[in-house]
Amino acid sequence: MKRILDKMTIKALWGLYPVALVAPKSNWKTWYLEEEAELRKVIPASVIYRIEHVGSTALSNIWAKNIVDIMLEVRSQDDLLKVRNILLGHGYRCMSQGAHRISLNKGYMTDGITTRVFHLHVRIVGDHDELYFRDYLNEHPEAAKAYEKLKLELCRQFGNNKEQYIAHKTEFVQKYTAIAKQLYKNRYE
Repeated sequence: MKRILDKMTIKALWGLYPVALVAPKSNWKTWYLEEEAELRKVIPASVIYRIEHVGSTALSNIWAKNIVDIMLEVRSQDDLLKVRNILLGHGYRCMSQGAHRISLNKGYMTDGITTRVFHLHVRIVGDHDELYFRDYLNEHPEAAKAYEKLKLELCRQFGNNKEQYIAHKTEFVQKYTAIAKQLYKNRYE
């Protein structure tokens, strides 16, 4: 099955897995912690700068896709490739790759998703806007609820079109990330 998914375009994959939001689950944090421990077992400590739970499942009490997003910061472009190569042998699939970022996922099957799905965002140190956004929304529940409301509406409108779902969230995410970066100057530097 993995080989079939590997041959599919991202757009085709998104067609298999429509946007579906679920009520907050207390086990998202546990899933993150368990996967972080697994990542630390297979990736050399010298390569890891920081691992963090990001995305909507890292926010308190909002509806989210039942997918745990993890951000892994590494020190160099060589480390990006090391991580990718290690994780391809440990159940992850490379979804996209650029000079300074690699996105991998785990838990997708041709007939749906497994109980636990992970999106791993591998970045070079300093590329971590998600941390500011996460912290701001966790510390400002009214902004988190506005984000939840937006996501629920976008899911209704674009549940079968992830590109549009993501595109329509971008302005909100950028706005609150910019506010957070001013408020939390150098928190993650």
